[in-house]
Amino acid sequence: MPEFIPLISEQEIKKQIKNVGQHISHDYKTKDLVLVGVLKGSFIFLSDLTRQISIDHEIDLVGASSYEGTSSTGRIIFTKQPDLELENRDVLLVEDIVDTGNTLLKIVEFINLLNPGSVKICSLIDKHERREVEIDVDYSCFSLEKGFIVGYGLDYNEKYRNLPAIYDLKL
Repeated sequence: MPEFIPLISEQEIKKQIKNVGQHISHDYKTKDLVLVGVLKGSFIFLSDLTRQISIDHEIDLVGASSYEGTSSTGRIIFTKQPDLELENRDVLLVEDIVDTGNTLLKIVEFINLLNPGSVKICSLIDKHERREVEIDVDYSCFSLEKGFIVGYGLDYNEKYRNLPAIYDLKL
């Protein structure tokens, strides 16, 4: 039976998303902002974040995956490409977690092929334990050193995304 060790409460998540949303609103107030959520994990974070951004913006989605169970396969599979025209627009990639960085680096490379005006990264969790590539997370709600975390969109084999807070999963 898996064990769930509480790490970040619902209240802490809400507070940090509000702060990050205000920061983004300030930084992008004269820009053409498009939030591009990375599926599937970012959908809960993206929906809460967009409501905390007070400036006009559009939303799109990209799908990419490299995980099976608790480990990255090293192969990136694109499951959905953006629908909006991103050329000359200011793209903010919204991710649930930056872990190894490999998947996000491939997504950034792909988005850059679409000639955006800028590309930045916003992540719910910036996790450093298994980072393999140099990648800058411009906006982060939380920074963690280690653990396999679930809840608030983060999953283990497609389960536990629905948990309202963030937990360290012990199998």
